[in-house]
Amino acid sequence: MSVSADDFRNALSRFPSGVNVVTTKDADGRPHGITVSAFCSVSLAPPLVLICIEKSTVSHDAFADSEVFVVNMLRKSQQHLSEQFAAPAVDKFEDVDFRSGIDGVPVLKQALASIECRLRNAFDGGDHTIYVGEVETISVGEGEPLVYHQGDYRKLES
Repeated sequence: MSVSADDFRNALSRFPSGVNVVTTKDADGRPHGITVSAFCSVSLAPPLVLICIEKSTVSHDAFADSEVFVVNMLRKSQQHLSEQFAAPAVDKFEDVDFRSGIDGVPVLKQALASIECRLRNAFDGGDHTIYVGEVETISVGEGEPLVYHQGDYRKLES
């Protein structure tokens, strides 16, 4: 019995996840960013994280070529950023407050946390590439995370 893409997506939607905007820059120095939920820690020593980037996305090659990326964990008040970076757009950074991070990669200023990484490995992951980055710098703020579950944004209850 094979699993359909719709059935697989439906099952995975049951797992709540934080929402992140991952950023990088291309060979010409132009910033790229996309919304992802496929992010996790890999190792504490050394500090490693992974992100999964769909191969068909416009930004895929920028992540492969730049060898640096930033994971920006969104606050519950930043749903608009999740939607902005998920949509196809010429300039996803329009009206976005960011600073220059590792090797000039954008770091979202109001993110709940930002993890700046240097690419350590890339692996084939079917229709995605799995990028493992070694953490070089972190910024941590206070607040509640933006959470996505069963196709919608959710609030954590205390």
